[in-house]
This record gives sequence, C-alpha cells and structure tokens, in this order.
Amino acid sequence: MELSGLAFAVWMFICFYASVGGYPNGKIREACTSMIPCHGSSPQLSPEHTITVNGTEFKPGDNIEVHLSGPDFEGFFLQARDAEHLDSPAVGSFMLVDRRLSQLLTCGRTKNSAVSHTSKAKKNYIKVYWIAPGGAPKRVQFLATVVKKYKTFWVKIPGPIVSQHNAPSPTTPLHATSEAISTSHPVSYLSKPFNASGCGSMKFCIRNPSNCDPESASCYFLSFQQEKSSVFIEMSGPSEGYLAFALSHDQWMGGDDAYLCINEDHRVHVSTAYLKGRSTPVLDSENALEDVSWRLVDGVLQCSFRRSIRLPAYKGRFNLDASYYIFLADGEAGEGGLIYKHRRQPLITNGIYNVTGLPQDIGGSRSPQLIKAHGALMFVAWITAVSIGVIVARFFKPVWSHLFLFGKEVWFQVHRMLMLTTVMLTSVSFVLPFIYRGGWSQQAGFHPYLGCTVMALTIFQPLMAGFRPSRHAPRRQLFNWFHWSTGTTARILAVVTMFLGMDLPALDLPDPWDTYTMIGFVAWHVGIDVLLEIHSYCLVRKVEVIEDDRVQILQSLTSAEAEGRLFKQVVLTIYVCGNIVFLIAFLAAINQI
Repeated sequence: MELSGLAFAVWMFICFYASVGGYPNGKIREACTSMIPCHGSSPQLSPEHTITVNGTEFKPGDNIEVHLSGPDFEGFFLQARDAEHLDSPAVGSFMLVDRRLSQLLTCGRTKNSAVSHTSKAKKNYIKVYWIAPGGAPKRVQFLATVVKKYKTFWVKIPGPIVSQHNAPSPTTPLHATSEAISTSHPVSYLSKPFNASGCGSMKFCIRNPSNCDPESASCYFLSFQQEKSSVFIEMSGPSEGYLAFALSHDQWMGGDDAYLCINEDHRVHVSTAYLKGRSTPVLDSENALEDVSWRLVDGVLQCSFRRSIRLPAYKGRFNLDASYYIFLADGEAGEGGLIYKHRRQPLITNGIYNVTGLPQDIGGSRSPQLIKAHGALMFVAWITAVSIGVIVARFFKPVWSHLFLFGKEVWFQVHRMLMLTTVMLTSVSFVLPFIYRGGWSQQAGFHPYLGCTVMALTIFQPLMAGFRPSRHAPRRQLFNWFHWSTGTTARILAVVTMFLGMDLPALDLPDPWDTYTMIGFVAWHVGIDVLLEIHSYCLVRKVEVIEDDRVQILQSLTSAEAEGRLFKQVVLTIYVCGNIVFLIAFLAAINQI
C-alpha cells in the first residue's frame, strides 16, 4: 500500500512537472502508451478533428496516406495500433511530408512509430504516410490525440481501420517524377529483407557493425555477387532519406562512381550519379541498372539492382573488375528526390578491393586512420600522462623527497618524464589532422582553434620550465604561479577540446556514451584531487594540534607526511588504474568506429 501511494505521488509529480510547459516541442515519448498529455485537466468527449486515409487495404511495405484535419490546433500525437487490441504497442512506421509541422518519434522498439508536432504554432491539417510492416495485425486502426489549447484536448480520436489484403496484388511499376532519375526498367517490391548468407564465400560483403545481420534495424549492408557478365548488388541500412555507395580511386570524395537509393514520397528510386568534388551528386539521365527492387519497412531502406561489369557506353561508370575504395553513406532527402549532405562521415573501406574478385566479408571505418590516431594520442597524453604527472608533482614531493633518480628527486623525474611525453604525443597528434585535410578545416567549429591554443601552451610550458629560478630565488614564487596557471589552463582547454572533438563527423564517438564517459573522467580526477587535498589538510591540522614550536611543526609535518605515505601510494595506484580504464574505454570506442 505504501509502495502504491509512493508510485501515485511520483506519477502526480511527473504530470505536474510536465504540465508546467506541456510539450511545445512535440517530444512526448512519455505519452507513447496512454497518448494522454499531462496538462492537468480532463480530455474533451466529442472530437472536432478527423483522421482520413486513402485506402482501406494494405500489404507489407505499402504506404498509406494519412490525413489529420479540423479546426486550428496546437499539438497532436498520431499512432497506428492493432484494431483488436488498442492498448497494444504502435504498429508500423511513418514518413513525413512536411518536417516543419511534424516530426517522427520512436515508441517502444519500433522506430518512427509515431508522429507529433514540432511547435505549438497553430495548424489545421497534417499529412503523413504510414508504412505497413511485415507481420502486421490483420486490422490496424489509426488513433490521434489533438491539443486545441492547453486545457482543451481530445485523446485517442478513433480513425479509420485498414485491413490486410488476403491476396497480394502485383506492385505497380515505379515511374520517376523527374527525368534526372528516370529508369527504363521495371521496378518491383522486395518481399523480404536481405540476409548475409553467402558473404565471404559466394558474394563480396561490407557490413557495419562488423558481422551484423542485414535484417537488423541498425545494420548497414552492401553486397556484390557476380553472375556471368553482370554483378547483382544489394544495399540496406536504417535511413529516412537515402542510401548510397560509391567506388573511388582514393579515400576522398570526388571523381567517383556513385549509386543512390532515394526515398521520394515513400517510393524508392534507384539511380546512378557521378561525384564532382564535394558537391551534390548529379544524377544521370540514363540509368544502366536492371532488375531494380526496393523495400522500405520500419525505417530500414533496402534496394537491389544489377549492372554489367563493363559499361563503355555510359560515361562515369567504372568497370567492376578493377579495385577501388568503397564508400557507404546515408542522409536525408527532400521533395523531388533532393538529397542533403550526410550528417556523419561515410563508411570507407580500409583498402582497395575488387568486388568481382575473391569473395570477402569485410567491415570499414567511419573515421580515417589519421584522425583515429589523432584522437588516440590526445587521449593518451591528456587522460594518462598529464593527469598522473600533475598528481605526482602536487602531492608526492614529501613522500618521495628522499628518493633520487639520476641525481634528481624521483617525483621530479616522474613529473618531467610524463610532461615531456605529453609534449611529444601532443605535437605528433597535432599535425595529423593537417596532413589528412591538407590544410585548415572550416567545418570543425571551435575544435581546431582551441587545439592550437592547447598546442601553444603545451610548448610554452617546458620552455618556461627551462628558465626556472633556483628554489630560494625571489622570482621563484612568481614562476610557480605562472607554471601552475599555464598548466591548469592547458588542461582545462584540452578537456573542452576533446569534448568538442568527440562529436565531429571525422571521429564521432558513440553519443551520449562519449559525453558521459568524459564527464566521468573529469569527476574521477577532481574527486581524487579533492581526496588528497583533504588528506594533506588533515595531516597539517594534526601537526598543529600536537606541536606548538614552529621548528617542531615542520619536523612533525615531515613525520606526518611520512605516516601518510602508504595512503597516498594506495590512492595513486587506484588513480592510475582508473585512468587506464578510461583510456582503454576511449581507445576501444575509437577502434570500433
């Protein structure tokens, strides 16, 4: 009973918190099941808005046009559910017509299974497409929640019911809407997803992540299978707009032979193109592809086609019996088949391959090797070397004051070795992006500017240390302050620079994992630093309580520091191990992309 009361109180708090601002941006995943907005009032009974569709029957893969209309409203939430069990999860996925008015949401395990508003701007008409999934219920009903004003809304407005067609009818041949992507060959609908059988033995496959299943909603898949004088090609991946692959003589975009599967008005058009530099691909007016088929289900776009190994009559088409780097990219598409720049780095093979040669099953990388090395070296320098070097210099002078290595105290030699290692790693890492880009990158935001600042401070710090005054010189205090402030500034800027660099397209570590892990590292370092500061403070207080004479205080301080030696060494060991764990996590993430 107490648990039920607590759960009710938590639910009331959530509803009250949400009701402060409602959901003006349409991010209403909390209402996926109930479809009820937490607006602190009861829903209206007689709906003013209607849902209409352009058909009453469907089969897997069909696109049904869905309209929501009525008097002006601010927000809405649209789903399709099993008509026999309206409390069941959402069925199928949606595609948008106007991204200014509507957005896709994921309810449960089905991607893009709901549609909502993007803002509270008034609207009176919404049009979307519902894509029938494989294994859909026999009868599906559309439901909508509509918010006219904050306190005036209707929940689960019933819409029409559509039913599965018992006998599938032939798919209407696809006709391109523009000459630029027209095709002279019939287009058919794929009845089932691709599979990886034959990869490495009968066909050449590229998969990302490695060894993923093409039937998975997170798998990017590309295969080539030679059949006499032609090659049958399959391409699949999660995309709302387009999928594309290109054959290239190098690892740079430009001068490449490209093939695109473009979702236009919920029909997929397959076209060839030639890439000129880093500009938008120019789609060919003549299409050399045959046996074109496609499938668009649950946010996964799949297409297949056949082309001859050699196409001398078509300008820009490469021969498939030669070796190339292979690119695989995805992105958004607009009306009329317009495609937009891919939001992340394309998948690129690590070497050149002949897709008609020995069958292989390979992966690729969305990050160039030089950029991976840049990130890895920076992580080694600033997560391990600098952090440990600072802790040693700050807290281990008394602990290792009587230990010497090559004529100098051990703490100083360890500190100097780690800092010089940082300078070396940072310097090597600094030049790698310039080698890769061939100059300055205009698309990297503040990252390169902060990186240059960190590099300058990294070089300045050891140069300043070379002019360090003697221990009792009048200027030693000033030097200590400058040395500390320069190093601290460099460390803070380095962490900020790494935060920004992790989400750049050339590296793009998993989000939000990268952010949380970096926050964890910062908290770990600060926590250890605070712990050792408290420990040192407690030792000083202990001496002040025991001794009154100033000389004796210093002697007791030395004695107390010796007593705390074991504690500090244990903390340092734990700290080093923790830093290594963070470093391994980052390096493993870099290796996976």
